[in-house]
Amino acid sequence: MDALASRQVVLIHDWLTGMRGGEKVLDVFCRRWPEAPLYTVLHRRGSVSAAMEDRPVRTSWLNWLPGVHRYYRYLLPLMPRAVRWRLPDCELVLSTSHCVAKGVTPPPGVPHVCYCLTPMRYAWHLRRSYGWRGLKGWAADRVLNRLRDWDRRTAANVTHFVAISRAVQERIRDCYGRDSVVIHPPVDTDYYCPADTPRADYYLAMSAFAPYKRFDLAIETCNRLGRELVVIGSGQDEQRLRSLAGPTIRFLGWQPDEAVRDHLRRCRALLFPGEEDFGIVPVEAQACGTPVLAYGRGGALDTVLPLGEGDRPTGILFEEQTVECLAEAMERFERQVDAFEPQALRRHALHFAQPRFEREVFGFVSQVLDKKEAARRAA
Repeated sequence: MDALASRQVVLIHDWLTGMRGGEKVLDVFCRRWPEAPLYTVLHRRGSVSAAMEDRPVRTSWLNWLPGVHRYYRYLLPLMPRAVRWRLPDCELVLSTSHCVAKGVTPPPGVPHVCYCLTPMRYAWHLRRSYGWRGLKGWAADRVLNRLRDWDRRTAANVTHFVAISRAVQERIRDCYGRDSVVIHPPVDTDYYCPADTPRADYYLAMSAFAPYKRFDLAIETCNRLGRELVVIGSGQDEQRLRSLAGPTIRFLGWQPDEAVRDHLRRCRALLFPGEEDFGIVPVEAQACGTPVLAYGRGGALDTVLPLGEGDRPTGILFEEQTVECLAEAMERFERQVDAFEPQALRRHALHFAQPRFEREVFGFVSQVLDKKEAARRAA
């Protein structure tokens, strides 16, 4: 066992209900510290990896509510109270947070490193993107203003922030007035790789169906251009999205990883019309040799090399979330498709591979602990 793995660490995560980007980061931490206790607001048994399931998982009182995993997002106003744990003695608190995990109070004198997926997006920069209007919007504003105040105040519980992208780094500065370092999350570039598979004549869009993902934009643009679009995912916005779809749009629902990889290998390009904190799917697409047409804000600025700004582009960034702007990007892509070399896309994606993440994040944690130890000895 290496020296870092032997340190006493407590892990904190918002909730465990599925294996999304944040859980993939947490999985790396759990495998490094296999005996570390894991605190989380909610845990749906069997929903995450063995590295998380096979350890002490301490949940909040919200986890005892009947059927809570079906409606937990509506309990957001209660979650700040749910993370008032008294943590055990340890050398480090390490949280992965996009909601309330970063608000925990570490034991006195213990450093708290927060791997920040984003400040609470519902309360800050993407509030209007969730579609709350009228009386519902007025009530949501009152609740979210209190959550924003709590979120800002409890940033003092964090000694070191790590941001997943430059966009999140800017949000941490704007929301909390704090500096951070950027360490991009890991992408499984071994699994997502090219294959000797012929390309088909369709575009791909893939994610959870939340309003801010802007799948409506991809659907409406493909309707207008008469392009075939395959949509993978499900979620709260599904009924509305299906109502927008014309005859060239196919919904496949959630698909297993093997099917996802197959589509990433065979589609013309990935459409990524929302503003994401980082966005693992575009990197997975590039790892398969597939170009990305993305909205030019958020994490895409870190992951996509745009056409016209270098010798080896990996995609096209469009400037406005409009049908006209995305349609122009798609038509430009079709005219200049030969500019995108699968090998170059693959090489770019390898910059985000898991070994790089482990080297950077564990190196940062080691520095934090070494400085703490040096300060203790000097005292």
